[in-house]
Amino acid sequence: MNKKQVWIFILLIVILCFSFILASLIGGSELKSAKAVYYLFHPGSYGIERDIIWQIRVPRIILGLLVGAGLAACGTVFQGVLRNPLAEPYTLGISGGAAFGVTLGVVLAVSGIYLPFLAFAGSAISMFVVYAIAARKQFSNPTLILGGVMLNFLFSSLVFLIFSVSRAEDVHGVILWLMGDLSSAQNLLIKIIPVFILPSLGLLLVFSRDLNILTLGEEKALHLGVNSEQVKKILFITASCITGACVACSGMIGFVGLVIPHFMRRIVGVDHRVLLPASCIAGAIFLILCDTLARTIIRPLELPVGVITGIFGGIFFLSFLMKSKRWKIF
Repeated sequence: MNKKQVWIFILLIVILCFSFILASLIGGSELKSAKAVYYLFHPGSYGIERDIIWQIRVPRIILGLLVGAGLAACGTVFQGVLRNPLAEPYTLGISGGAAFGVTLGVVLAVSGIYLPFLAFAGSAISMFVVYAIAARKQFSNPTLILGGVMLNFLFSSLVFLIFSVSRAEDVHGVILWLMGDLSSAQNLLIKIIPVFILPSLGLLLVFSRDLNILTLGEEKALHLGVNSEQVKKILFITASCITGACVACSGMIGFVGLVIPHFMRRIVGVDHRVLLPASCIAGAIFLILCDTLARTIIRPLELPVGVITGIFGGIFFLSFLMKSKRWKIF
């Protein structure tokens, strides 16, 4: 890591801390600035403002931090493994399986903490189906992409089938979840999701050097002593587990895993040993700020955060395409 990259990491961490404080102080309910700052730095005190900050906003911010970091990391990994600039966490059918699990749960009147488990179960089923298909073709990139896309179409059709025979209020609840939402942050959920995401992110960092070699092509990776098929399996399963956990807790929040890796690649370079942690921090910042905007732009009502990420992500990506003389990410 060179001096420039060190300063970039310091800047990212400062922005992340600022985003955390900003998101804690502003939201759907207006708080007096002095009291809000006091309660933010005195979590053991008593008061309504303290409850709003530490029981409602902070768990939501932590969830946004974990989901943003997880989705950005998975986008970085999938773009590197598949050598495809359009690859993202939802490319391989994970989101379709999770959506089917949640839709089925809502129709069967399952609620509360059980819905995220159904979403994760659906994403796990989708992951294993794609894995089984790709394993028969030595984990070739076209097989992974096509298998995931087709599985997404299949699950989407099943979701629409359930919509067509369900009550309107059930459909409305599922649609809000499909748009992406962090308002379901619960204390139990905040305790569970790091168990899935943090060790998996650590494992991705361990294989970041192998990912660098893998982006050179499978033949060169073989000559350099990297078992490309085995590394692909590990990265695919790990990133899919992270994606499944993120989708289960927050719904399908788009563009984080697509845009952030592109943006950070232009800032810190293509070395995944640097790019991966930088994307994690940038993804956390992006999602926290987008959720803060979603909570405040039409308060006391709030928008699904997926709407905000879609708007900013779409605008950014279009400008990125127009300014880029050539599409090259490695």
